[in-house]
Parts: sequence; structure tokens; C-alpha cells
Amino acid sequence: MYDVSTRKRALALVAQGRSLNSVSRQTGISRAAIRSWQQRLEPLPHIASPDPGPPADNQAYSYLLGLYLGDGCISAHPRSVGYYLRIACADAWPGLIQKCREAITQVRPGIGVYAVQSEGYRMVTSYSRHWPNLFPQHGPGKKHERAIALEPWQQEIVDAYPWEFIRGLIHSDGCRITNWTTRLVAGERKRYEYPRYFFTNLSGDIIRLFTDTLDQVGVDWKLANARNISIARKASVALMDTHVGPKH
Repeated sequence: MYDVSTRKRALALVAQGRSLNSVSRQTGISRAAIRSWQQRLEPLPHIASPDPGPPADNQAYSYLLGLYLGDGCISAHPRSVGYYLRIACADAWPGLIQKCREAITQVRPGIGVYAVQSEGYRMVTSYSRHWPNLFPQHGPGKKHERAIALEPWQQEIVDAYPWEFIRGLIHSDGCRITNWTTRLVAGERKRYEYPRYFFTNLSGDIIRLFTDTLDQVGVDWKLANARNISIARKASVALMDTHVGPKH
């Protein structure tokens, strides 16, 4: 929303005999907005929209929360009281992009969702005044530079739908790969391949949220280093394959 001084400056240019097109090009303000200010200078009174409350679908929210903690952000609209929820999804995984869009609309039915193309990825985006209410982890700076903890109501949802939360984290900051090694079999060295999952994040808090949830569902994990979690035991990989699976 433009303040009154900005509106007056634009109208002053029009009063000098400038066309709406030229004033729009100079100021970056649409012709429609300038035209409306000629009829009414003062902004219309703000009417706050009611908070729609908790997620409409807790299962979809648990997945979306994992995506947000991995590759998401919330940013304020520069000229309004609303916020953008943005989730970065690689072009290599079109199924993930679609799943992300579906999760947002399940959490907030009827809300607009669109994808902004960047080099190598799409930013799945949705606008609402109330995204910070659903993602109170929102704050200034990078996630790994500030404390990240779930609110009690969020933890209840994750506890009810742990696999959706794990899937969201893996789909954002994880992967399923095939490792290989060699071993001697009857005196002959043979190549041996085995699948494993990795999760990578710079935030120790988000790492702990991930591993705590793995513990809840009985998945064995190992700290590969300060920011990498490895899941390689056969039974645990089988569990992950059943409930998470590779990105697509």
C-alpha cells in the first residue's frame, strides 16, 4: 500500500501535464492506481481479515512444516501487511513441486499458490497475512543462525504424523542414494551396492528435530558429521522406503 506522500508526488507529476504512462514508468506505480488516486487520495480504511486458525489438514501441515524448515522462508510484502511463504523446489523433482503446491492448498484451502521460475528451481509461493501464525519459526536472519524449536501444538501434529514430517525434511534437504564398496567373496573382490538416506542441514536444532522424529518411528541413524545424518541399516532403509521413498 502506498502512503499519502507517495500518492501526492505521483499526482503532482500528472498535474504538470505528464501522461499516466510516463508517470507510471518513472515511479513504477500502475496507471490504474494513479487513476484511482485522482478520484480518492486517502487510502481506504484497513479491515483486518480474521485469522483462519489452525491448519485445515494436520497431515499435510506436518509435511509442509518439514519442507519449510528445510528449504522454506517467509518474507513480508514490501507494501502491505501480508507475507509470502516460499518453498524452493528443484526442477529435477516435478513430483515434489506438485506435492508442495497440494500441501499448501490442503493446509489453507482456497489460497492462491503459484511457482516462480529461477535458474534450476521453482519457488512455490503463496501470499497470506497469517503465514507467521502457522510457522512461528519465522524470524530475521538465516535459520541456522537462530534458535529453532516447535511450539507445543506443532509438536503434537508432528507426533501424530511423524512420517509426513520426515518426508518433508527429506524432500527438502535430504536424498536417497546408492553407495558402493568392495569386499572379498571366496577370494574374489566384488563390488557391493547398498542404498542409504542422507539429511543435510546447517541448523543443529533442525537436525535434532529430524533425529528425534526418526527415534520416534524406530529408524536407526548415524551422525556422519556436524550437519549430515546417515541412515544405512537395511531395516531402517526399508522403513524409509516404505514411508518416504526417493524424490521424483
